[in-house]
Amino acid sequence: MQVTLVENLRAVFYAPFYAALATGAYEAAGVEVCFVPSPVPGEGRARFLAGEADVMWGGPLNVLMRRDADPADTSICFCNVVERDPFFVVGRFAAPDFTLQDLAGVHLATVSEVPTPWICLQDDLRRIGVAPEKLRRRGDASMADNVAALGRGEVDAIQVFQPYVEQALRAGGHLWYAAADRGLTAYTTLITDRARMAAHREAFRSMTRALGRTLKWVAGATAGDIAEVVAPYFPDLPSELLAASIGRCKSAGLWATSTVLTREGFERLRTCMLSSGAITHGAAFEDCVDNGLSA
Repeated sequence: MQVTLVENLRAVFYAPFYAALATGAYEAAGVEVCFVPSPVPGEGRARFLAGEADVMWGGPLNVLMRRDADPADTSICFCNVVERDPFFVVGRFAAPDFTLQDLAGVHLATVSEVPTPWICLQDDLRRIGVAPEKLRRRGDASMADNVAALGRGEVDAIQVFQPYVEQALRAGGHLWYAAADRGLTAYTTLITDRARMAAHREAFRSMTRALGRTLKWVAGATAGDIAEVVAPYFPDLPSELLAASIGRCKSAGLWATSTVLTREGFERLRTCMLSSGAITHGAAFEDCVDNGLSA
């Protein structure tokens, strides 16, 4: 069995996907995976939609948005991997008693590369009575640029994922908030459509089994062990920085221990998208999720 898998973008919090490739987990499960890298945000999704891949990894957000735009769309997600939000808020000054309400009084730079982190954070704010549209917010710069802006004192806080978190902290920043503390929020799964699912179901089942075993290995491995395995996918990151980044991801509980996508995590994401206006009705869990391959 052979399938083509395209990555969503290159990110440390996708470590279990790289570990599965690096350790030969797919081959051990009886499936040959042709991996197509996609270092530029959006490129992998475009390749998948163009029919250049059988499956991609990415957020269930993609499935919800496609089904919202076209109720006849058959996109579907399976194989839960990242089940908590991997983004953090790093501040320019120490704030040991920080709460999300404090964001109403600072200049915040949010993520421009992908939509999910702000979609989720704005919902966190609405739930505590803070109007996200009233924030003093910069949302048009890259995470790398925002780290630099924080260091120059041009913004008070930034929303970033790893390794930008560690880089900002080492440059004098202070950790204010881990979005993973919100609880389960469906963040990254495998994604395909009904036609490709029918054509490759057994191969996808093998992939799910391989990722399940990899998630169990990740849960028991040290950050250093994981960093050593996935290091070829991050050639520009010093090993110590990569290990620190992975360690914080582990401590935040980002990675699932079961490939079953929970209704709780899916519904939290769906609610965030509805409150942000990213979708208008929100497809049902049963229409968007296939947990049958995790059995």
